[in-house]
Amino acid sequence: MTAGARPLPCTPSGALSLSDHMPFPSALAQRRGDFATSLDALDYAAQGQAGLNFYSVKGELTRALPYRELAQAARSLAARLLGSSLTPGDRVAIVAATQPEFVTAFFACQYAGLVPVPLPLPAAFGGRPAYLAHVRRMMGEARACALFAPAPLLGWMAPLAAELGLRVCRALDDLAGLGPDSLAAALPAIGPDAIAYLQFSSGSTRFPLGVVVHHRALMANVFATLTHGLQIQPDDRAVSWLPLYHDMGLVGFLISPMAGQTTVDLLATQDFARRPLLWLSLMSEHRCTISYSPSFGYDLSVRRARMAQSLPLDLSAWRIAGIGGDMIRPAVLAGFAECFAPYGFRATSFLPSYGMAEATLAISFAPVGRGIETDTVHLDRLEQGVAAAPSDTGQRARTVVLCGSPLPLHEVEVRGPDGRTLGDRRVGRIVARGPSLMRGYDGRPTETASVLSAEGWLDTGDLGYWLGGALVITGRAKDLIIINGRNIWPQDLEWTIEQSVPQVRTGNVAAFSVEEDGQEVLILAAEARAGVEQGARDSLVAAIGNSLRAQHGLDGRVVLLAANTLPYTSSGKLSRSATRQLYLAGTLAEAAIPA
Repeated sequence: MTAGARPLPCTPSGALSLSDHMPFPSALAQRRGDFATSLDALDYAAQGQAGLNFYSVKGELTRALPYRELAQAARSLAARLLGSSLTPGDRVAIVAATQPEFVTAFFACQYAGLVPVPLPLPAAFGGRPAYLAHVRRMMGEARACALFAPAPLLGWMAPLAAELGLRVCRALDDLAGLGPDSLAAALPAIGPDAIAYLQFSSGSTRFPLGVVVHHRALMANVFATLTHGLQIQPDDRAVSWLPLYHDMGLVGFLISPMAGQTTVDLLATQDFARRPLLWLSLMSEHRCTISYSPSFGYDLSVRRARMAQSLPLDLSAWRIAGIGGDMIRPAVLAGFAECFAPYGFRATSFLPSYGMAEATLAISFAPVGRGIETDTVHLDRLEQGVAAAPSDTGQRARTVVLCGSPLPLHEVEVRGPDGRTLGDRRVGRIVARGPSLMRGYDGRPTETASVLSAEGWLDTGDLGYWLGGALVITGRAKDLIIINGRNIWPQDLEWTIEQSVPQVRTGNVAAFSVEEDGQEVLILAAEARAGVEQGARDSLVAAIGNSLRAQHGLDGRVVLLAANTLPYTSSGKLSRSATRQLYLAGTLAEAAIPA
């Protein structure tokens, strides 16, 4: 057991990790991602002692995979892939389970000059038909020639692979029998302008768009993240439960730590959802220093912790508690800091950031060690495009989080409707450019031209403002609700309902608008907590409406839903656009709790 860590009930005695049976930290001189390709980074990390640990839902170490073994296995598999019916440039869809076989297959494709396409797991979808329809669109868009999936999913995927005419469809744990059994096939030279992988944006559910990520852009983002964003250190160790098909999980907690020769303890996302405190137990047990989560992960941990009688945790080594992937909720983070301060957690460890798949991952980071810095603005003025401080305590206000400055060699501007750059506290559209940005969507020149200018500026689709050199995100432009000339951010309405109506499930409210008879009508779709009886429906709907009127001066139509009804993206984000589509199709009403 690592010195200084306390024994934990969910980490069985005798379970080993890399640091238990290998020297740690490695004697290998640390490099912070200054490589031409991710394969150069893996080849360098393979000379050291660090690697990946995979844990079960019981907290048991199921596999330790040092980077040296990963590199060897990936090279061997790459030769077998090329010895089969695949050739460099082919696209290979891989269901991104949090297991060694996915990681090996992902890097094997890169060594072979193939293009890996990580696919989501079924957990984020409403059943088998919806999942298969989604991955079918993704594989079709990617023009995949092969598919690798966990063995339990192969029965689902094989008919789909046959329908699409894929050359290869195999279980991830059955790739050893694919192709020749030796390194007879020569591996191609991979340079920085080769495609590293295809990343589907988390919001691209109905009409998926594949972001083409080249090695040059990938390593530019990794280098800037490790040096500027995280300021990685030789004794750092990370923990992650983030899905590996999402950019934050794939780049943030697989490729980046590997490029910094850092050990990572990995927990499957579905296992985190079942046992969120296992995340913190691994942090404590191994004195881990870096981890990331969207707001809901911190919130879920607090709710579970409050149900526990005792928590033998030591979180004092946690120096970077990253926050990103969705709108940052300062109240949630304040609650987490208060709940876990007795266990050594420091609020100054919080590290807000901003990014997206089209920029590989990160665009900006707040300063390390400063924690959450906020700005409180007058909500009425914000709706008018000005981030002004409220003049008195009685005015409607919103507290937002500063997401720091752009990565080195990257530029960010906030622009008005006329395209001119705006100064401090003026809300506009956020655009960015720099070496991390994509060259375009895969096979989609029209869609690429709609977001990427000839000068290299990416229209992020986000709205925000500057405050003293720090970027503040106020919301997605496509989610903005405009009623009677007011620009209304849906998360403000959602947050009000969640805080004022306790019978509504936290994080399970979607606000959007629809046009009826030439006017915009506000819709609030909210999931009721378990145990809310049908007879209480009318009073709960009335409470939501009253809160909306009292806090925002708005009338809206409330659709009260049973738990687990609202749609989510493949990365676990609530999808307002998909909820709106269900509402317009009439299928959301079918799931509503009847009066």
